[in-house]
Amino acid sequence: MKKSIAKNFLALDYEAIVMGVSAGGFQALTILLPCLPKNFSLPVLIVQHTIPNADDFFPGYLSQKAHVPVRHAVDKEPVMPGIVYLAPPDYHLMVEYDRTLSLSVDDPVNFARPSIDVLFETAAAVYGPHLVGVILTGASADGSLGLKAVKDAGGLAIVQHPRTAEVDFMPKSAIRTVEVDAILPLKAIGKMLARLAD
Repeated sequence: MKKSIAKNFLALDYEAIVMGVSAGGFQALTILLPCLPKNFSLPVLIVQHTIPNADDFFPGYLSQKAHVPVRHAVDKEPVMPGIVYLAPPDYHLMVEYDRTLSLSVDDPVNFARPSIDVLFETAAAVYGPHLVGVILTGASADGSLGLKAVKDAGGLAIVQHPRTAEVDFMPKSAIRTVEVDAILPLKAIGKMLARLAD
């Protein structure tokens, strides 16, 4: 771990988690999400870069591994606690001010749709200091500016340790861009998120 957690983040009141992952994400989420307990109380919104015509296999597979429900997000549905929402293939996932989810086919951002930056920036505007942003393995810089938006809004910024990432470009980019609060391997991130939701 590059830096320790300097203040008592466990005392803060978090309301949502956003997570961004690209290359290596299938394995990463298979390791991280089972660390969340069955009574996990926060919503988790995830952008995983994927091919536009991907099917429903990934959320179904993760649901079998995780202790919490995992599914594709649906346009206009309210954000509910204890559910993991995945951005559907080829749609940006956003959080609206009334805390509902929104899907968009606007142009790609950072060559990606869904874009991690889009999710993180919209969620930061809604949740402010009550948001946790997590960047995992990946091969692009998507998510760096989004994580900065989370941090600038007073939220918590967590990055997978590059040495543990299948592809370290995305974590390294986030660390260069943001003064992150914690740099941890996957299981340690999962355990920290479980503690933050207590």
